[in-house]
Amino acid sequence: MYDQYKDRVAFYVVYILEAHPVDAWQTDSNKKEKISVASPRTLEERCAVENVCATKLALHIPAVVDNIANTTEEAYTAWPDRLYVIDRDGRVIYKSKPGPFGFEPAGVQKTLQGLFPAAARAQVAQIR
Repeated sequence: MYDQYKDRVAFYVVYILEAHPVDAWQTDSNKKEKISVASPRTLEERCAVENVCATKLALHIPAVVDNIANTTEEAYTAWPDRLYVIDRDGRVIYKSKPGPFGFEPAGVQKTLQGLFPAAARAQVAQIR
C-alpha cells in the first residue's frame, strides 16, 4: 500500500509511548523474543528506542517520534497502535479500532481507493 500510494499520500509511523516496557507491562512474547525496553524518560531515549524498533522491523515508511508529553498519542488515542487517514484539510476520514486486534490495514486501503478511484481500477486491472 505504501509503495502504491507514496507519491500521492504522506505515510508516517508515529512512535508513541512504549506499549510493553519492562518497568510497566512486559508481555510473555517480548520475554521470549528478548525485547527488553524500559519506558523512555526523555525525548532522546524515546528516539533511540524508536530507531531500534524501526531498524528491527525494517520499516520502509518514514517514522516520527511523539514528544515525551505524549501529545500526539493523547490527541489521537493511539495507544497501543491505531491507523488513521487524515485528509488535506486535517480531517480524520478513517480511524481504525485500537490495535493489535483493530489494526486492519484493509480499512486504510479501502479509504485510499475511495480517494484515488482511478488507481484502484488500475490495480484491479493488473490483477486480472
